[in-house]
Amino acid sequence: MSEAAGAGGASAVSSLGWPSSATGDADEHSSGLGWPSTDVSRETSADGPFVDAASPSDAPANSPPPPVDSQASQESPMGSSAPPAPHTPTSEPAQQPNAGRPDSGTGAEPKPDDSDVRIRSALADVNVSRETLGVWPDPAHAGDLPPIAAEARRAVSVSNMTGGRAFPRPAQRRVICVANQKGGVGKTTTTVNIAAALAMHGCRVLVIDLDPQGNASTGLSIDHHAGTPSIYDVLIEGATIDEVAVPVEAIANLWCAPATIDLAGAEIELVSVVARESRLARAINDFSGEVDYILVDCPPSLGLLTLNALVAAEEVLIPIQCEYYALEGLGQLIRNVDLVRAHLNDRIRVSTILLTMYDGRTRLADQVAAEVRKHFGDLVLEAVVPRSVRVSEAPGYGQSVMTYDPGSRGATSYFDAAREIAGRSTKAGSDA
Repeated sequence: MSEAAGAGGASAVSSLGWPSSATGDADEHSSGLGWPSTDVSRETSADGPFVDAASPSDAPANSPPPPVDSQASQESPMGSSAPPAPHTPTSEPAQQPNAGRPDSGTGAEPKPDDSDVRIRSALADVNVSRETLGVWPDPAHAGDLPPIAAEARRAVSVSNMTGGRAFPRPAQRRVICVANQKGGVGKTTTTVNIAAALAMHGCRVLVIDLDPQGNASTGLSIDHHAGTPSIYDVLIEGATIDEVAVPVEAIANLWCAPATIDLAGAEIELVSVVARESRLARAINDFSGEVDYILVDCPPSLGLLTLNALVAAEEVLIPIQCEYYALEGLGQLIRNVDLVRAHLNDRIRVSTILLTMYDGRTRLADQVAAEVRKHFGDLVLEAVVPRSVRVSEAPGYGQSVMTYDPGSRGATSYFDAAREIAGRSTKAGSDA
């Protein structure tokens, strides 16, 4: 009974590949796994701990090498026979462990085989992106650099780490209203990122959040809870923009007049106010801050808040989503701008149209973009904002995509759009 148990235990242990000292039969199981006993570099010594048989440094310096027994080399440590080692022709020298390595000093670096060359060539041609590819108007950004190097180059260009002024500053202050009565076309995202790009490149920018949802304030990490001094106090209580505007901590030269939920009732309260459509225009005229741009983020409607923005602004920037629903209300917005210009503000004009949420995988996006460019011509910016996960993630961290991921496609697109807008101010000044 004990002998059977001992044999079974030795067999079970040896099946895991551990040398057993019970019987010679157990060693047959261990050698059956294909592990020749001569490859075992560490053996158990009866006199002490493990002894490394393959390491000559443990032996005394003057000790002679042990005799080699050809018959013993074919046996396991316990005397059982093991499969013979593969035959090596005696005409070729044995391969050294470090032969061919650059640090061995024994030879040149090993040459890759054909499969290695093919794999490296295929990987060199791959341009992997986590975002939908969009229109890339300026190929000088990418060049022939690898994807990671191209993204790093874009990040350096967008973030303006040197602190130099990259964009020209306008001769006089520009008040731009970002409007579209359709929701979800990227008005707030465009306002925040265009303002951030202009500020990061030497321009002084004020963002006025005129949307009761306060998303522009959130994107710039500005507190806008109830009771905070906001644009509501400017429109209803007669406060000044100097009193409510606060600087954006993450970006120099950028200020924001936040919006609170109180703004939701401002349209009702403005009904009985004299000259209710020009309340914001008077506040902007009284603003003492020296800024180059004032960007007004409008709510998705054509009510009194949007009307105040149209009366106060000189330019209208219209973001258009690359879908047909976004085109339906565009005609109505253009007609409202014409009415405001005819009766309330003769300086207002549609100066810029920006295509947003462009999906290069669909023909629909190409058709919408072509239709918009056909009807509005030079008003449409060359820069096109693609659908980008980074643009959607940035507000969750209280940042614009310009600071959250400056090397992303979304940040680069808004950088190009801001550069075009700044360049148009120089062109308009020269034409005048």
